[in-house]
Amino acid sequence: METQTENYDISFFKPTTELARINRNLTIKLLIIWAVAIFGFHAFMRLIETPTPEPAYLAFEQVWGNVKSGNGTIEEKQTFAKSTLSVLGKLLVQPADKEVLDKVLNYVSYSLVADDKKDDFVGYVSEFNKIKEVATSLSDEKYVAFKTKIIEESAVLLNVESYSLEAKLMPFELSTEYMSAYDAENNKQVEAVMAKYLIHNQSFLTDTIVFGYPFHYFYTSVFLLILFIVICWVYCYRIDKIHKELGIEG
Repeated sequence: METQTENYDISFFKPTTELARINRNLTIKLLIIWAVAIFGFHAFMRLIETPTPEPAYLAFEQVWGNVKSGNGTIEEKQTFAKSTLSVLGKLLVQPADKEVLDKVLNYVSYSLVADDKKDDFVGYVSEFNKIKEVATSLSDEKYVAFKTKIIEESAVLLNVESYSLEAKLMPFELSTEYMSAYDAENNKQVEAVMAKYLIHNQSFLTDTIVFGYPFHYFYTSVFLLILFIVICWVYCYRIDKIHKELGIEG
């Protein structure tokens, strides 16, 4: 004798009961709201954004033509060096991009050193790089002494204070390998790297400040989280109400 078995297969897209149909439609509506809030916002940002250079990039553009042709003045070379350091000071600079800027920064910085001081400057940099390899502590006396000396010399070269970020970065960017020779083929890469890190897409959504944060940051990190909680609450409220309307006891 054959026995019949009940079919308990449930399909979200092919509901077999009124409650399942209502649940499907409500879920899809709320998912659409969530998707529009996320992807619609980002699509709108991409639509209205415009490339906006940082002040450091504008300074770079003004002097780069003369610097790369070898006709830059002392002031133009100083401006160029400071603009490249504004990129090298960023945390997420890729190693290959860092090398591109280090090459030209070293060459330009070396050209700023007075002829009678070039040997001493190279000696400080060479010795510091050797000490970095073996120093077991950042408080090592020789490490601190040579780093301080390079910072002081760099501050004079760049016409900045010795406590400035530019001067403090110099000991870690200088290398005798790149000082005396420079490959002009590196120039196109310099331009690309500077644009990569100093030109950003901006709009009123990124420039408007809400509770101390740019609007796009506030929207994605705070508002969308609140919206998700609201959607969950709406779902629970509607399902509870529908259960009562259909006479289903929870």
